[in-house]
Amino acid sequence: MAGLHNKRRALLLLVDILCFFVCFTVAEFIAYIFKIPFSLSHYLICAAVFFVLIFGLRFVTRVYDHVWRYANSRTYLTMVAADAVAGLTAVGILQLFGVNPSFWFSLCQAFGVAASCDILTLVARFVYQTFFGEKHPLNTENNKIGVAIVGAGQTGVFLAQELLSGAHSHYRPICFVDVDNDKIGNRILGLRVYSEEEIRQKLKVLPVQEIFIALSHVSAAEARRLHDFYSASGCKIKLYDFPMNDMNESVKNAKKVIREIRIEDLLFRESVAVADDKTRAFYAGRTVMVTGCGSIGSELCRQIAACDPMQLILVDIYENNAYDIQQELIRLYGTSLNLAVEIASVRDRVRMEAIFAAYRPEIVFHAAAHKHVPLMEHSCCEAIKNNVYGTLNTVELAEKYHVHKFILISTDKAVNPTNVMGATKRLCEMIVQSRYDSKTTFAAVRFGNVLGSNGSVIPLFRSQIAAGGPVTITDKRIIRYFMTIPEASQLVMQTGAMAQSGELFVLNMGNPVKILDLAENLILLSGYKPYEEIDIKEVGLRPGEKLYEELLIRNEEMTKTSNDRIFIEKDKPLSRDEVAKKLKILAEAMAESADTLCQDAVVTALKQVVPTFIDPETVNTSEETRRELQKQQNE
Repeated sequence: MAGLHNKRRALLLLVDILCFFVCFTVAEFIAYIFKIPFSLSHYLICAAVFFVLIFGLRFVTRVYDHVWRYANSRTYLTMVAADAVAGLTAVGILQLFGVNPSFWFSLCQAFGVAASCDILTLVARFVYQTFFGEKHPLNTENNKIGVAIVGAGQTGVFLAQELLSGAHSHYRPICFVDVDNDKIGNRILGLRVYSEEEIRQKLKVLPVQEIFIALSHVSAAEARRLHDFYSASGCKIKLYDFPMNDMNESVKNAKKVIREIRIEDLLFRESVAVADDKTRAFYAGRTVMVTGCGSIGSELCRQIAACDPMQLILVDIYENNAYDIQQELIRLYGTSLNLAVEIASVRDRVRMEAIFAAYRPEIVFHAAAHKHVPLMEHSCCEAIKNNVYGTLNTVELAEKYHVHKFILISTDKAVNPTNVMGATKRLCEMIVQSRYDSKTTFAAVRFGNVLGSNGSVIPLFRSQIAAGGPVTITDKRIIRYFMTIPEASQLVMQTGAMAQSGELFVLNMGNPVKILDLAENLILLSGYKPYEEIDIKEVGLRPGEKLYEELLIRNEEMTKTSNDRIFIEKDKPLSRDEVAKKLKILAEAMAESADTLCQDAVVTALKQVVPTFIDPETVNTSEETRRELQKQQNE
């Protein structure tokens, strides 16, 4: 490929040299007609000066390094500017040495040579692009997908240029759509600009199969409006933007891509960006351990790896998760990231102690936990062993091996829990908060449901849609708080940096989302019509499930932090002795139930040690729940 590129560059150079001598000879001939003294020596001297300066500056400005099949206006302007400077320099040199009879003759000569040379060269380039540019046999204009580009600004125009010049592009831009009256009715790159009112009718007759939203910033509300507006056209809708939004600078500087609209784009609020340079600097050069490589743990590993830690240690009992994130990080960072992976259960105190003793982590993120609500209702003892005693093991080892900071990943289900999983996570919070007198800084981070995480509702809905439906929801009234995986991990990262001692951090996640709306939007994004092509069925609440999660942020009960999205709950911590008594009660109940599948005694003990743990039926039928659901309906 390099050899082919060099041959093409040499061919273009030869064409340019030929264009130069044709233009220069014509200019000298015109001067001769107007009685300007002419001689062979004069011709050769002037030609040599212009030749050296024009082609010298073209090489200095790297004009011949460009791939001219994809040249844009900037490329052409670079060549024109180089030739203009060369022409003016030639005027000065020829006048300085008295080669030309007058300054005005030199100036006219320079203008004539440079301008005509540019014109002829540009014509040659356009011919080259037209006849010698790469063609893909399957991508003729008739085979390409017609697209309308929403946004005739810089982003949209750049996208159109890419599609028009890309030989392998599968798309053909048909028109623009914009709200700027100065653009509507005009043409950009030969494409007509329509208003939103006009495009409704035009989409019925124009050869448009897909619509690309190419705006510099699309808010959640605007993305939803655009999606609803264009969905009626029957065209597929895509976004032209960055592949993701996270802390990694290499991703921030990545080239924009054309991608499907994701359900995250239709959240009813702006994404929360909590990462900053100060947070990244906190983790640089430190040894960091992450327990649990699920959705949140894996994203934490990605974010930490981008902060240039001294070492990153992954601990998980499930080797597939650990292997996947290990291979991803090796692919991204190679040997520049000091990465260690240990297969271990946080329930195994001996194995975990060996890991702490070997690596001596400075920061620990504890994300390992059983989190599936219905399964933990059925296997209560396993939830306690893994969540509660696994946390206790890592907390005690963090103190023993002088960890600087320990961050527990908690959940909104720990607020007035109605299920075993939520109750165990509330007890984990108590364990962490009871270490307020420790030399190790302990803190917990509580947030809501994470879109797309393992076991979450989105993968379930997608699999049901792929199977042809129906999409099942437990109750059409149910509402939940949502955040994206990067949001959740960045929240954890920043709270880890700001944690002082025993705090319980929570995130202002805005308004909750109705699961029914989520299901309907996901069906639409998959290209189907809800209730017509894919049905939605109500199947009843699962064991331990409540209609709405408690509001995470009550300003009168919270302490603000430097980030207006992050709060600290005013929750008086228990002492170590008080927590130890609770754990003893649980241990005794579990010992009594060890040889049976009946775990009623364990659930009773769990309700005793977590006073806020109540039956979901009590919550779901309460007057407060009725008022809360009514409030959310009105909003």
